Amino acid sequence: MHPQPGQPAPDFSLPDQNGTTHTLSQYRGKWVLLYFYPKDDTAGCTQQACGLRDQWSEFQQRGIVVLGVSKDSVKSHDKFARKYQLPFPVLADEEKAVQGLYDVWQKKKFMGREYMGTVRTSFLIDPEGKIVQVYEKVKTGTHSAMVLEELKNML
Repeated sequence: MHPQPGQPAPDFSLPDQNGTTHTLSQYRGKWVLLYFYPKDDTAGCTQQACGLRDQWSEFQQRGIVVLGVSKDSVKSHDKFARKYQLPFPVLADEEKAVQGLYDVWQKKKFMGREYMGTVRTSFLIDPEGKIVQVYEKVKTGTHSAMVLEELKNML
């Protein structure tokens, strides 16, 4: 089960597309949108990342840190971030440890086949490190706008 609103967000340490290590605890005092996505450079994941990129200035104006996480490698993330000019860190969780902490590495079904994969899920974390909102079954095209709209009511 995912960590729920009101619970502390599990801390982690992961490298980004440049090899720089990020920990959740280093962002204490700031709002964080932590989003998990299945795979770099696929249609839905690109749409979601580019939506966040396109509304980046609004996230910055509100002081919100955006962190993407997938099981792809640092090298894959570097290519993805450069290709789409992503202004935020995309973190490599190749061992799927952080995806396990947030319970987003789950059994999935596609065309009658079952397999393990990342369930697209986002977590909004407050400045004290507590989860405020869990976004499940994220719609890639409207995700960033929905988060920003909800934040207008919180901040």
